[in-house]
Amino acid sequence: MKDIYSIEGKVAVVTGAAGVLGGSLARHFAAQGAKVAALVHRPEQVDEVLSVLGPGHLAFACDVMDIKALEEISAAVVKAWGRVDILLNVAGGNVPGANIMPDQHFYDMKQEDWQKVLDLNLNGTIFPSQVFSRIFAEQKEGCILNISSMAAYDALSRVAGYSAAKSGVSNFTRWLAAEMAVKYGEKIRVNALAPGFFIGKQNRAALLNPDGSLTERSVKVLAKTPMRRFGDITELNGAAQFLCSDAAAFITGIILPVDGGFSSFSGV
Repeated sequence: MKDIYSIEGKVAVVTGAAGVLGGSLARHFAAQGAKVAALVHRPEQVDEVLSVLGPGHLAFACDVMDIKALEEISAAVVKAWGRVDILLNVAGGNVPGANIMPDQHFYDMKQEDWQKVLDLNLNGTIFPSQVFSRIFAEQKEGCILNISSMAAYDALSRVAGYSAAKSGVSNFTRWLAAEMAVKYGEKIRVNALAPGFFIGKQNRAALLNPDGSLTERSVKVLAKTPMRRFGDITELNGAAQFLCSDAAAFITGIILPVDGGFSSFSGV
């Protein structure tokens, strides 16, 4: 009997594959038997990622906003494996200069920092989608999975630019899901994950004090999280695999929270 949750043999392109989330997803997909083409930002990260993924995979250094580079990589992946089945748009992250801290004012924010966070998260999702969706349109099948955020659900304090960018990712996900299905067929699907609160390099100082205790912000986050804990980065892997597998064949245009209940709880 066919395992409808299997991604074995699928060709998966993963952007941001040297990051915490992208790296976790790339390793998981490789472990599940997918052929992974990992996109990293710096050339020195290529060998690092390949050493972790093991033999039989590919890695490329690329700026995800460089259309020409993306086109060259897509051609290289198709040449190597004949097709692309999955695009995981994981490249992204916050830009501190686009945050508005309690002692700062929105009208003092540097516009270039706002543009950086929009480019990194929104255009960094749109441009790879534009390049690889061409392959999906020709194949009449394929799957795109984007990364949204809890910041796209509610107006979280401080992260103004990141929230705006991830809100754009959510809206773009829904738009592209309809666009691809209507014009190119039901077997091209576009969805997104909306991670809750996971402690990583970028937010560690905001969530944990130097002694490991919770910050004031963390206390507020956990008070609104029914599971009363932060997520482990590996807890996104199963949701991603599900949405990229045949088990989700009739699912497109959704933003799936993986958040311990944060998005469904008022805190009261």
